[in-house]
Amino acid sequence: MDGLILPLLLMLVVALPLILSTRKQKKLMAEQQEMQSSLTAGDRVMTTSGLYATVADASDDTTIDLEIAEGVVTTWLRQAVRERIVPTTESETADTDTSDDEETVTATPASSSTVEDSKDENGSVDAEKAGEDAQVASSVEHGKK
Repeated sequence: MDGLILPLLLMLVVALPLILSTRKQKKLMAEQQEMQSSLTAGDRVMTTSGLYATVADASDDTTIDLEIAEGVVTTWLRQAVRERIVPTTESETADTDTSDDEETVTATPASSSTVEDSKDENGSVDAEKAGEDAQVASSVEHGKK
């Protein structure tokens, strides 16, 4: 009996993650199929190949007609639709633009204070250190845009 505990425990440690990942994968597949079956005309979608389109006709069970440009309608399998695209409103984009401006304003004083930080005890500016600090501040500022 004591010799069986270790192999059973080992099997449990291996089997439990497999069972949990299988359940999670089934749940995600069910959600994907639900989304694909609930598509209606006028929905914006993205296909598995990265094509953005508008649903033109969703009356067939296995295929869906997608309008990829004005007047250009193509027929796809429903399974090719990866996700429904929810359009962003102007107020959401304005909120993100405001936060970007605040980050830029915050980054600007950092680049001006680098000259002050590069002064030695005599008050003269070490040009090499000031250039390196300005370059770092510039790269940080570009990274936030």
